[in-house]
This record gives sequence, C-alpha cells and structure tokens, in this order.
Amino acid sequence: MIDQNLKTAYDNFYTNSDVAWRMLGAKYKAQNIVDVCKEIKPKKVLEVGAGDGSILHFLNDWHFAPELYAIEIAESGVDIIKERKLARLKEAKVFDGYKIPYEDDSFDLVILAHVLEHVEHERMLIRELKRVAKYIVVEVPKDYRFGVDERMKHFLDYGHINMYTPTSLRFLLQSEGLEILEDKVSMTAPETVKFNEFVNRKAPKTFAKNLRIELEYRIKKTLGNLLGRKKQEQYANAYTVLTQKSDQNLHIF
Repeated sequence: MIDQNLKTAYDNFYTNSDVAWRMLGAKYKAQNIVDVCKEIKPKKVLEVGAGDGSILHFLNDWHFAPELYAIEIAESGVDIIKERKLARLKEAKVFDGYKIPYEDDSFDLVILAHVLEHVEHERMLIRELKRVAKYIVVEVPKDYRFGVDERMKHFLDYGHINMYTPTSLRFLLQSEGLEILEDKVSMTAPETVKFNEFVNRKAPKTFAKNLRIELEYRIKKTLGNLLGRKKQEQYANAYTVLTQKSDQNLHIF
C-alpha cells in the first residue's frame, strides 16, 4: 500500500485551479496513446493513476474505446472524474496505489501515463498491470539529463522519485516479461512551452521569446529527423510505449 503521508499529500492535489494547464498537457498525452495503439482496437480500457480524468476526457471525445474505467489514489481526482460525466466512463474509484481492484484479465488495455516516475515500488505496480490486461501503455517524462542529480529538489517537488530514459524504461518493462510492440518519443509542443512560460511563470510575452520557442522546437525536430532515433531520444521530453504480455517469464523475482 502507498505510504499514508504520500496518500494524504495527493488527496487534495486536484482541488487547485490549474485546469487549463493539465488539459493542455493531457491532449498531447492522449494523442501519444492513440498513436501507439493504432494497431489494436481495445474495447475495455482502464487508466491507472487517472488524475483528474484529463486524458480520459480526450479519449472519450475521440471514441478511443467503448468502455473506459479509472482508478486514482487522490479522492479529489476521482470526484472530478465523476463530475466530467464522460459518456464512455463506466466506473471511477479510489485505490491504494498498488492493488488494482479488478479481476485477472478484466481489460483489453491498461494506461499508465506519467505515473511510474512517482511510484516507490514500480515492479509491484507493473505486475498488477500485467495481471488485469493483455496490453499496457506506459508514458513517462524523460527527465534524465546529465547533471540531473544537482536538480534533485526540483524533481522531488513534483513527486518524481524515478528517472527514465527510453532505454531504461524498455529494460524495466522487458525484464518484467512485457514485449514492446510500438513506441514513440515526443518533444513538448510549442503551445505547451508558451503556456508554461507566459501563464504559469508569468514571464513577459515578447516576439523574441515566442520566436525562440518555435525555432528551438523546429530545429530539434529537424535534427532528430536527419540524425535518427538516437538523437530523437536525446531531445525527447516524453516516451510512450505499448507492450503486451510476453510468453517469456523474465521478471527477476
């Protein structure tokens, strides 16, 4: 079970007013999920750590699956999910952070988006995901950069206790007996960077800053396309991967 102090800290996490910020980020997270799942047609989908339902909002509107379910450790998040009255949402409830309250193989697909970096016992949760679904989508921020240990307070303030690269996440998932089917690296979109800069941080909005944000994105995108996957992974801000249960039981315990 998740530490009670941590549970209390998250209980009221979704009562603040940064709805527009979360919805903007969720739009791109939802699109990444759709992109890696284009070859499967899930009917029954569970989002684990669904937050305030921002991703589910888009998956519902885009007719991603006929049935959507949500579990979340924060009661405030579950309350907001229910208030959304999403047509395809069948159930939303609180869980303890590790034990998924559904039977084996209850779902076609489980989504874990920007959750794993917060999880103390990551392999415990991954095994639960495997228990309840054939397919699993995981998305993590690519926080790791050289010297990241010198910015520890910054990441801990966001609750990020784990760091991943695409390589390290693939290793973790494969070592737990999951087969990689599709993946995607993505950079933060200019509109999201601008929102963070000019709305969240309240920096003065200037033509020069706007241009710098646009150019930086386009230059990195172009270089990634020219120089290949290694460079794309270097520039990425997020990594999304679709997996399925493998016949090989590789997990370490």
